[in-house]
Amino acid sequence: MSVENRNYAIVLFSGGLDSTTTLAIAKSMNFNIIALTINYEQRHISEVDASKLILNDYPDVQHIIFNVDLNKIGGSALTDPEIDIPNNLSEDIPITYVPARNTIFLSIAAAYAERFEVRDIFIGVNAIDYSGYPDCRPEFINSFESMINLGTKSGVTGKKITIHAPLVKMKKYEIIKSGVEHGVDYSKTLSCYNPSDDGLACNACDACHYRKEGFRIAGIDDPTKYKK
Repeated sequence: MSVENRNYAIVLFSGGLDSTTTLAIAKSMNFNIIALTINYEQRHISEVDASKLILNDYPDVQHIIFNVDLNKIGGSALTDPEIDIPNNLSEDIPITYVPARNTIFLSIAAAYAERFEVRDIFIGVNAIDYSGYPDCRPEFINSFESMINLGTKSGVTGKKITIHAPLVKMKKYEIIKSGVEHGVDYSKTLSCYNPSDDGLACNACDACHYRKEGFRIAGIDDPTKYKK
């Protein structure tokens, strides 16, 4: 792949509601998009299938699936099958937090960006995750951007990388409204922490709760397919 062009951007793309909205926003800014999906051996592997399905709607988007096994680290209900997915909302950092996940994901994205002289990275962290996940805070995003520009060849030679987090201060209903305005088909997205093998959302986890509330407050019909 050769994309040495400032008009390109890398979008961290999970196939979920937030990352799909982020991809649509990046496209609206006239970037050529490289969607980077990290298969980290998560239990809800059907999100990788969702990422492929969604990109059928964006045939001009390049798709990279990068494999990294975070099961070897464990410590999260999303990677360790011995830890149950909680069905109650948590006021603390939830057990679904994956140790240093966004640090790892952004590092991989930054490596691709440096390799192909891409100057822009998009990530779909937002205000809902801000309350529970330390690697979704704007302070983290700003600090990571400073770090990669200090520690990469591109950064020290004046080709600085910018990390965009367009959803970071938005509530879920605001994200959904923005996505609808940008033509996102949310029926293809998957946000659930504990979906069935055929991709049905569990209707009980934190992610399902916030997603349902988002559609309700936005006044938009929820197209999500939930387990009965």
